[in-house]
Amino acid sequence: MTIGKGKRPRDPNQLAAWTVAVSTGQIPAEEATPALSISAPASPASISEYMATIGRKGGQIGGKRRMKTMTKAERSKIAAKAAKARWKKARKPSN
Repeated sequence: MTIGKGKRPRDPNQLAAWTVAVSTGQIPAEEATPALSISAPASPASISEYMATIGRKGGQIGGKRRMKTMTKAERSKIAAKAAKARWKKARKPSN
């Protein structure tokens, strides 16, 4: 039995034979590409880092496009609101 489109055997013994055939070059590379990865799955930390990078990249592009479409008055209004929010934060009492 095989999984999916016949790329990788389900039976452990057949899978072992298939793995040896792939590693020794008895099966061409086009047929050897398994539907599922044989190696260990990626760690959750690396997946999280990747998704954070993708999100950050989209955010950087989005901010630039947003600024291009805004008028000067709209940008000024947003900047003033941000400045008020920064100054509104409670300060630690000095000794």
